[in-house]
Amino acid sequence: MRIIALSDTHLEAGSIPPLLAGLLEGADMILHAGDFVSASAYSALCDLGSMEAVHGNSDSIELKRLLPERAVIEVEEIRIGLVHMASHGSDLVGAEMMAREMDVQVLVFGHIHRPLIEKGKSLLICPGSTTLPRMSAPSIAILEVEAGEVQGSIIPLGRPSCNYLKFAGSLAEGDSH
Repeated sequence: MRIIALSDTHLEAGSIPPLLAGLLEGADMILHAGDFVSASAYSALCDLGSMEAVHGNSDSIELKRLLPERAVIEVEEIRIGLVHMASHGSDLVGAEMMAREMDVQVLVFGHIHRPLIEKGKSLLICPGSTTLPRMSAPSIAILEVEAGEVQGSIIPLGRPSCNYLKFAGSLAEGDSH
């Protein structure tokens, strides 16, 4: 089974970028670890395939009422946990403890806007952000589940960017007296 995990899409409108839409249409399942932001973005992503999702801290009140804070999905006898906030920065102790608490072999989470895959007692996966990456390229994660085994990989969707450098550049351009 091919699962695409994403998080922190931060889309105000209901239109999905074409590159992302094309990738999601080929998935057996979509996991979203929160921060859609708008209900129209959630609906547009639901239209692309079978999706399991949780709400994030930036989601609308409507989405926070509609979606759970945590979810556990079973795929071919593999328990996959889904949550928005599991860790702060590069310290993954909280994420590992959450995986144990949820009794899952894989934990997919968001919030940090940087992709990572870490194998310890559990497979910890943060797909990064498709629209607002932090010191990384926009990205998603692909999970391949086969014969009771899970493999995960990060797929970059563009080049890394630093919003601070863009902001500083716009200040310099505007200050040309």
